[in-house]
Amino acid sequence: MDVTAFTSHRRSVTTEAGEIAYTEIGQGPVSVFVHGLGTNGVLWRQVIEQVRDTSRCIAIDLPLHGGTPARADLSVAALAQLVADLCAALDLGQVDLVGNDTGGAIAQIVAGRHPELLRSLTLTNCDTEGNFPPAELAPIIKAAVQGELADSLVALAHTPSAWRTSPFADGYEHPDQIPDEVWRSYFAPIGTIERARDVERMLAAMDSAYLTAVSDQLRALNVPTLLVWGTGYPPFDITWAYRLRDAMPAVRDVVEVDGARLFFPEERPEDLIPHLRRHWAR
Repeated sequence: MDVTAFTSHRRSVTTEAGEIAYTEIGQGPVSVFVHGLGTNGVLWRQVIEQVRDTSRCIAIDLPLHGGTPARADLSVAALAQLVADLCAALDLGQVDLVGNDTGGAIAQIVAGRHPELLRSLTLTNCDTEGNFPPAELAPIIKAAVQGELADSLVALAHTPSAWRTSPFADGYEHPDQIPDEVWRSYFAPIGTIERARDVERMLAAMDSAYLTAVSDQLRALNVPTLLVWGTGYPPFDITWAYRLRDAMPAVRDVVEVDGARLFFPEERPEDLIPHLRRHWAR
């Protein structure tokens, strides 16, 4: 599914915390997909295209991404509450929650704080306790804290020739094969200095304490949990998947996806879809 077709299903709902954009496709039990920093719901379009026959798929756009505007509080705890608010606003009941990258950390916080919302949990390569944010991101976060990142972000957003060689492209095995419309979807929201400053705020708000705060709840979680993890992305090395498994007794399986990088749900959806179907029993 191309970006235009996918985003034609984008909608929004107004909550007490403000407007939340999301894309909804399919029918059946509800699955909610949470992207991470720098992408948006478009990340999940290939997966959703293949599971829409048995699932009502909802891909949220986090603030500053896709169609959702900025918020005062951009911490992962506030973003987790945004996911819960979306579920409440749409009266979704229990959902199958799926997270990638920062969205995986958000999904863990949702699971810890609102286990009653979840029918199941699936995490792909993502931040975990002890690796949030990963050490490789430290220079970027330092620049954000010092207010030295925004100008570079705006310049990158307006330089398509640099998209496929930027640090962000490290999340792909083959960034050269990602269509321009996808890159544009990801970079367009940071094309002004105001939005780029908001991205600095979001990066500066990354605090490991939020995941630590739900560690006991995750250890006690009684929601079937699946980890599907690419082995080719060093910041979220496969060892972190097994550490997470050891910290969460609810984890039923760790599936290793050989050579896959951070954004494999977009690049290699066939390596996620059958595991989702089995995990969801549909």
